[in-house]
This record gives sequence, structure tokens and C-alpha cells, in this order.
Amino acid sequence: MLTMTPFPDAPTESGETVLLHKFVRVTSEREDGLIAFEFSIGWPELVVELMLPPQAFAEFCAREQVQRLDT
Repeated sequence: MLTMTPFPDAPTESGETVLLHKFVRVTSEREDGLIAFEFSIGWPELVVELMLPPQAFAEFCAREQVQRLDT
């Protein structure tokens, strides 16, 4: 499911979207321990919703070198 949300403008260079920039916004930490978050590449307003356990979420963020939008 794709969701449109009001994130800041995507980084650009020479008017083109930079697809190397990746973004994460945590939307909730569930009672069962899963972290629900939105992930995007290039366009922070075009997201996919994902859930991972805390350790897997930390590894995902490190591997993808994301910019956190929720802090």
C-alpha cells in the first residue's frame, strides 16, 4: 500500500531527485514489540509501510543508511 504523507521536499541535484537518499519515519512501536515505520527512496512523500522487530529495524536502518525523519 502506497501512502502520501507531507514529508519535506526530496533532496535534488540539478533539479533531479537523488535516488540514493533513503528515509525512515517510525509511526509506532507496537505492544508485540514490532516497530512500524515508513520507508522511502528518493521521494520522502512516497512510502511503503513496514514492520520489523527492534534489532532487525536497527540493522535495516544501518544497512540502508537511512535519514530518520521522526527525530
